[in-house]
Amino acid sequence: MLDKKLLAILACPLCKGPLYYDQAAAELLCYGDSLAYPIRDDIPVMLDNEARTLTLEEKENRKQ
Repeated sequence: MLDKKLLAILACPLCKGPLYYDQAAAELLCYGDSLAYPIRDDIPVMLDNEARTLTLEEKENRKQ
């Protein structure tokens, strides 16, 4: 689980927009760029080449 203070200061490296924590998938979601950044060993991997593209369903089911 990510520290709430760390999550509050993280932003998408591409658009600088907010990220949303998906604890079940261990990912940080950027709805602006439709990307999901993985979290490995409690460390966010904020590289665009490591991110996966969000599905249309994930974007429609957006939780804030």
